[in-house]
Amino acid sequence: LEEVGEILNLTRERIRQVEVRGLLKLKETGGEDMLAYLSSRAD
Repeated sequence: LEEVGEILNLTRERIRQVEVRGLLKLKETGGEDMLAYLSSRAD
């Protein structure tokens, strides 16, 4: 998150907030397949 924040000139906390919101939207809209894919690529 820190690296992304540096690139976008945002704090780690703001990047974390955006990440959480995006993951919630995926869950709400039935994006379970995409969420599983992204989770597997996070490592």
